[in-house]
Amino acid sequence: MILVFCGTPRFAVPTLERLVETGHSVRLVVTQPDRPRGRGLEVAVSPVKDAAMRLGIAVVQPATIKNNAEFRAQLAAIGADAIIDAIIVVGYGRIIPQWMIDLPRLGNLNLHASLLPKYRGAAPIQWAIANGESVTGVTTMRIDAGLDTGDILMQREISIAAEDTAETLGPKLASIGADLMVETLRGLESGQVRPTPQDHSRVTLAPILKKEDGRMDFARSARDLFNRLRGFQPWPGVFTTFKSKTLQVHRAQALQHLVKLTPGEVAVDGIRLFVGCGENNDKDTDPMLELIEIQLEGKRRMTAQEFINGYRPKSGDHLGE
Repeated sequence: MILVFCGTPRFAVPTLERLVETGHSVRLVVTQPDRPRGRGLEVAVSPVKDAAMRLGIAVVQPATIKNNAEFRAQLAAIGADAIIDAIIVVGYGRIIPQWMIDLPRLGNLNLHASLLPKYRGAAPIQWAIANGESVTGVTTMRIDAGLDTGDILMQREISIAAEDTAETLGPKLASIGADLMVETLRGLESGQVRPTPQDHSRVTLAPILKKEDGRMDFARSARDLFNRLRGFQPWPGVFTTFKSKTLQVHRAQALQHLVKLTPGEVAVDGIRLFVGCGENNDKDTDPMLELIEIQLEGKRRMTAQEFINGYRPKSGDHLGE
């Protein structure tokens, strides 16, 4: 098929590569403009641009697309040469305007990292883990004027492992999503894939993450806080305060009661550091969180033992005050 690909993050790269591997003609890659990144603020290209250059595909990076006459003319030029079969959109980061939706024969097809209508929004992988889901998946859908509201084309499930974080689950979803997009194109062409409207009564949202989402509320259960630690990787992570300084938690585990603690109360047991949490109604709730690897504001990452030796927390201290 004649395709245009719109994408930006690493999650989108396997789909682009798989489309090329299976013989589709990707005439143009559209990605976000290069931006300064890192401490040195050096200008960096997006992972999708890097992949497109490696594959020898032309790249455009419009700052806006809705009313961009130059960009519209670039797509029209492709359409003048051959009918554009589909525009593939994976993590592009821009709302697709109606003129783009109307342009290709099969429409604009999106790969979304959840089982829609669950987890509509910018951070479906992170929120699925943070909310303690055991299963998630990917969806191919036909883009309409709404946000992740278009008709579902195909879906594929995947289990979320107990040790998965957003950083480990993302590549798994990207890989199965790439295959699903190829399968979706094949099914649309053969007529075997038929669009199915979403059940809007079952919608859950996965809004873009904010720094404050990572603040630990010890009224939550230990299991809930542990899931948020796994989900909010690499940013914003989870954090609290110790003696008015920010304390980032990098590794932790939820445990049954070893001692009775109130939410936020610290217990020091030799080289181990615990904090009390709220309790769920479940009988097997883990009401205590063991902090294994942490980082005090302005300091390096350290083990609980190093923190205990260096900063002398005492049983009965409180985090988050």
